[in-house]
Amino acid sequence: MIDQLREELEADEGVKYEIYLDHLGLKTCGVGHLCRKGEPEYDMEVGTPISEERVAELFEKDVGWTLKDCYKLLPDFDMLPEAVRLIFANMMFNLGMKNLGMFKRLLAAIEDREWQKAADEMADSKWARQVPNRSGRLIERMRQVT
Repeated sequence: MIDQLREELEADEGVKYEIYLDHLGLKTCGVGHLCRKGEPEYDMEVGTPISEERVAELFEKDVGWTLKDCYKLLPDFDMLPEAVRLIFANMMFNLGMKNLGMFKRLLAAIEDREWQKAADEMADSKWARQVPNRSGRLIERMRQVT
């Protein structure tokens, strides 16, 4: 699952081997990694190159936190169909636990294994309007879960 998640996140987030500003003006690098205080990248200038090794290291850490957060919101995460786990982990990586945790009806639908309702809840969100290409793909995949 990790390799598939990596492919999807690289496609959705892109991969940049330099410091750049995201759509909110925050320093970012690699695969959508928000540069945090205490990390060397935090104090680097926009445009500073980042090695492939560092990008991979940051991505591994981010995916580790992402999956831990998935289990916090859905304790039976490993019992879900792989397609649902990939969709949810992608959303977690994009939104973070605080924001995804506000999708109460989505969480309930997933816990109840109501995949169509889960897709409807995903579609009826600000997130879906903000990232229409990404959300459209994930919603369609949720609709195909049986």
